[in-house]
Parts: sequence; C-alpha cells; structure tokens
Amino acid sequence: MRRSFSFLTLLATLLALLAVVPLASVLAQLLQPSTGEIWAHLLRTVLPEYLANTGWIALGVALGTVAVGVSCAWLTAAHEFPGRRLLEWALILPFAMPAYVMAYAYTDFLQVSGALQSALRELTGWDVREYWFPPIRSLGGAVAILVLALYPYVYLLTRTAFLERSAAMHEAARTLGASPWRTFWRVSLPLARPAIAAGTALALMEALADYGTVAYFGIPTFTTGIFRTWYSLGDRVAAAQLAAMLVGFVLVLLWLEQTSRRRAKFDGGRHHAAAPRTRLAGWRAALATCVCALPAILGFLLPAVLLLTMSLREPLAAIDPRFWRAAGNSLLLAGLTALLAVALALLFAYHARLNPSPLARLLNRLVGLGYALPGVVIAVGVLLPAAALDNLLAAQLRALFGWSVGLLITGSIAGLVYAYLVRFLATALHTVEAGLAKIRPALDEAARTLGSGPWRTLAHIHAPLLTKSLLTAALLVFVDVMKELPATLVMRPFNFDTLATRVHTLAADERLAELGLPALTLVLVALGPVLLLARQIARHGRADRRLSASLPRRRSSAPAAGSCPAPPPAGDRS
Repeated sequence: MRRSFSFLTLLATLLALLAVVPLASVLAQLLQPSTGEIWAHLLRTVLPEYLANTGWIALGVALGTVAVGVSCAWLTAAHEFPGRRLLEWALILPFAMPAYVMAYAYTDFLQVSGALQSALRELTGWDVREYWFPPIRSLGGAVAILVLALYPYVYLLTRTAFLERSAAMHEAARTLGASPWRTFWRVSLPLARPAIAAGTALALMEALADYGTVAYFGIPTFTTGIFRTWYSLGDRVAAAQLAAMLVGFVLVLLWLEQTSRRRAKFDGGRHHAAAPRTRLAGWRAALATCVCALPAILGFLLPAVLLLTMSLREPLAAIDPRFWRAAGNSLLLAGLTALLAVALALLFAYHARLNPSPLARLLNRLVGLGYALPGVVIAVGVLLPAAALDNLLAAQLRALFGWSVGLLITGSIAGLVYAYLVRFLATALHTVEAGLAKIRPALDEAARTLGSGPWRTLAHIHAPLLTKSLLTAALLVFVDVMKELPATLVMRPFNFDTLATRVHTLAADERLAELGLPALTLVLVALGPVLLLARQIARHGRADRRLSASLPRRRSSAPAAGSCPAPPPAGDRS
C-alpha cells in the first residue's frame, strides 16, 4: 500500500511539474535581456494601445456580463412569466458559440455589403454616405460580441445563488417595509456577490484570452501583440515578456476574486426554505420575457441562422478536401487530448482520495492553473522549452547515431497536445473530482477489508461508478480542444489545419461565404455538452416546481418587482 502511495505521489508530482513548465517558462523570460530597439519601439508605438484596449475590453465585458447575467438570473430564478422554463436553459446556449465565430457571422450580416444594411438602403433609398450605422469592426463591436458569448458564466453562477435565497430573509425584509426593489438591492444582490464575482472573473479570463475576435476586428491587444512581436518582429523574448505581462493581469484578477470572497462571510439561508417565485402578469411579464429572450437570440439563435445561411450560400465551395482534412485533424487532436486528459485527471483525483494531504491538494491546484492562462500564453510557454529540447535531441542523435530526426516535439502534434493538456486538464480534473466525491469512503474500506488493493478497487469499483463523470469530462475537453484557436495557431505543425484555424484563415481572407460550414460544424459539436447542461437545469427546474407547488405564491403589485433591476456597475474560468 505504501509503495503504491509513494509511486502515485511521485508520478503525480512529476506530471504537475510538467503542467507548470509553460508558466515558469514565460515568467522566466522576464529575467532575459531583450533587444532594446524592440522594446523601445513597443513602448513608443503600440504598448500604450495594448494596455488601453485590453483595459477597455475588460471593463466593457465586466459591466456587460454583469448587467445581462444578473438581470436574467434574477428574472428566471425569482419570477414566473411566460417562457421562463424554456429561457432558463436557452440562456446558456451561447456557450456553444465561440466568440470568434459569432464575430464572423455578425460581420457578414452587419457590414456595409451585408444583408441588414442592404435591406435598409433598399427600403429608404439612402446612399451609403447618407446615414450612419454603428461599425461592427470596432472596440465597441468586440465588447458586444464578447458580452454575448460570455454572459452565461455570470448567469449560471448567479442564478444558482438566487435559487438558494432564503424565504425567511425576504419575508423579514418585506415585514420591515422594504419594497421588492429594495429587497433585491439590500438582501438578494449582496448574498449573490460571491457568485457574481466568480462568474465575472471567469468571463474576464476568457475575454483576456480571446484572439480571434480582436484579431479579425483589427484591435491591438496583448494577445494580438504577442503574435505580432513573435512573427512580425521576430523577437521571441519580447513576445514572451508580453505574455508574462498578460499573465500578471490574470493573476491580479484571480487575487481580486479570491480577496472579495475572503473578506466577507455570507449566510445564504441554505437551511431554510427557498423563497417562492413572484408571478408576473401583463406588461411586466412581457417585459421579463423579452429581456431574457434577447440575449439567447442575439448570442446563439441569430448567429446560428446566419451561419446556416452562409453555409447554404456556397455549399460546394466549403466542402473541399481541405475541409475534410481540417475536420479529421480536429477530431484526432480532440479525441487524443480528451483520452489523455481523463486518464491524468483520474490519476490526480484518485491520488488525492488515497492520500488527502496538503501535497495532494497543492498538486491539484498546480494542475488547475492552466485553465486561468490564455491559450497564446501557454503556447509561448510550451514552444520555448520544447524548441530547445528539440534542438538538443536532434544534435545528440545526429552526433551519436548519425540520425536526422528533425523536430520531434514542435514539428509534430506532440507539442500541441501538451499545450492542450496544460490548458484544459483542469476541466477534466474538476469533473472527475466531483464524481469521486459522490462515492462513499465506506466502499473503499469494504474493498480494503476484502483484500482488494487500491488499483483493483479503482478498476472494479470506482471506474464503473465514474463512467458518467469520465464521459462528461472527456466530452468537455473534446469540445474545448475543437474550439481552441490561439494555441493551435502557434503550436500547429507546418501545413496542419484544424476546423478552428481553417475558419480563421477563411475569415482573414474575407471568404466569409466559405467559412459557414466549418464554423457551423464547430457550433454543432459544442452544442452537445451545452444541451447536457441544459437538461440538468431543466431537471432541477422540475424539482423546484414540485417543491414550490406546496408554497404560497404572491402576485406582483409593485412596478419594481416586474421590471428587471439593473445591477450596479462593477469592475469585476472551474
């Protein structure tokens, strides 16, 4: 038993250290001397713009996701109105729509030659110069796209917090004379603050990691600056130092989120009955339905229809050999990474179960760091040591055996899969840990009493019980890999395309009609786990309805209870 523990601990430690190599590699570049001319050029020309644009995007995404997510969460959790049962899970559908894909669809629809402006000119007889239309390719357009793609993070976490609100607290507030609006501001919203902060932090991490949207709209940010410094200026050290600065933003964001939850203690009233929903009627019910339907329509339904229209516009042009090769490469990478991620997640989670020590918790935390890092940062952190190791191996094999092996890591998909594992292993780990937590320790003790070792117990007891969790973890990682763009652009071998890079290339070449089918394929693949999540939400909703059927309902009488309360402006990924 002790030998199994020691071997498992040693293996988990080595794998965790491999997972933090990219972060350590990027941070180590801060100590490396860079070309003075490059940094002087960056400071004089583009670095202030990188800082300003990244800051404005972060601020806009924070305000937008909080406004949309909290409003929809409060309406679906605390009120009853027509369409609520459908909208409470339809609001998470934008998870299936990558932000860069949404940007391509809306650009084709809203640009000067797009369907909307063309119809506007036909109806009014205006010329292009005779009216003003908000440009989609702008900083505001990028913020709007990212808000529509990322608000579900805030919505999901905040909705859960609102569902757990205590009926006793609300009734006490109403007894003391507080109106529904004041009860929301003084009771419900403060209790949900940790969930709002966590959801906003996840949305901001994804916004900082975005490359496809800002690159297509021509907005200089840190992610586009890393690509430009690496490829155009040819300075890998300066690019890694820019990546280290981006990591600094992410670490500050994580620290702020943790601090906001540590300084205050909340009692959500979980030991009391949940507050019943307020039934809305008339114009208040219609307004609530419109407010909740709009994000789902703009964030998923309309872009999906636009992609379908683009696919039908030139179907034969999109289905070419390059599309099938890209689809095959995507399936290969996603399937291989998903299998490895599930195996590694099971190893880490089982090690923590067998040996619940501070070291095991530390190793799992180190593995989870990758999810907080942007894909381009991980790619840079992988490429620097992998290229050095490739050169060393090639030189040694040539000197010892006369073999010319080329680049074993960066010249194949090995480096790309490694980057994916660093980025998405946390997703699988959290899912497997949640599944293991549901298995009672008494089963382990019974197996141990019958003479079964830890590995036999894992194979014959835990693995069958974890089948659903393992499949869910594999599906989540599979979808994440299919959608990943910046890491793939940096790490892919020469002449190796995936569906994500194929869509990006077609968009860069302004061949928007041809990108509809591969982009729609990405959305359909991502729709699977989102529908599974929607099914769970609907199942919980049915349980809530059975519970609330025995509770008295109250009808809205004050105007404030029927309207969607606007959350306060706020500055601020599993």
